[in-house]
Amino acid sequence: MRKIIVLSMISLDGVLQGPGGPKEDTSGGFKYGGWTAPYFGDEASGKVMQKQMEPADYLLGRKTFDIWEAYWPEHGDFWPGINAGTKYVFSKTRKKSDWKNSVFLKNPAELKKLKNSKGSDIQVWGSGELIQLLLKNDLVDELQLKIFPLTLGKGKKLFDGGAIPAAFTLFESLVTPNGVIIANYKRAGKVKTANIEV
Repeated sequence: MRKIIVLSMISLDGVLQGPGGPKEDTSGGFKYGGWTAPYFGDEASGKVMQKQMEPADYLLGRKTFDIWEAYWPEHGDFWPGINAGTKYVFSKTRKKSDWKNSVFLKNPAELKKLKNSKGSDIQVWGSGELIQLLLKNDLVDELQLKIFPLTLGKGKKLFDGGAIPAAFTLFESLVTPNGVIIANYKRAGKVKTANIEV
């Protein structure tokens, strides 16, 4: 069985839309694209990103795949392995791509089959709607979050579509000099409740 690892950059109010640049995703009138850029550039962030960008397989929603497909084939020198890794794309509309190693999936049953297959762990980048589908179907093994010290008010949010009740355990954390909280969680069974003793 393969782990599905969600890597997400979010604001304090949970927005994940358009972190990479002003024109990345302006849907819904979003005007803060590139909001993560002022917080990068320190050594701690660089080491985390370098580790997360090691060769892997990827699971992407169609919108994120469209953005990646237009950019990464020509910029693979910045992200070694991105072109060689398998890109699994969850889409009801697309069926093929000229970008090598792209495989298209169309329903949750195929996502479950992928997770239960043999192979390396699978990283999910961007892909907000896909992440919500994965959370609803209990298919997320890890959440690797970068939480940025700002609120954006509007925009696509990580947990907008809801998620099943689920517990996670923090297994790694770091705060960068620019105030970004890097928190990595792994799935830890059901939600437990109790009375607070005072």
